[in-house]
Amino acid sequence: MAKKETKEPKRVEVEIYGVTYPLRTTDGEEYVKSLAKMVDDKMQMAATNTGSFSGTRIAVIAALEIADEYMKLKKDYDELMQLIDEK
Repeated sequence: MAKKETKEPKRVEVEIYGVTYPLRTTDGEEYVKSLAKMVDDKMQMAATNTGSFSGTRIAVIAALEIADEYMKLKKDYDELMQLIDEK
């Protein structure tokens, strides 16, 4: 039986909304940095749109926007898979 290759977790520092977060990941530094940039961009947009200075409130609004995008993509994916299964 082949031994499953495991990646050693790597420490990556990212900055989101002015705060630096040290993270441990096996997904690759550039991938994690791209996720952090997406979250930071959403938070910056939420701050601009709401005029709020509360980091928690901005984070919740950004999380809701990301969740909305995810749910729309999931719905599209599920509908596509249903069409494929029908054929």
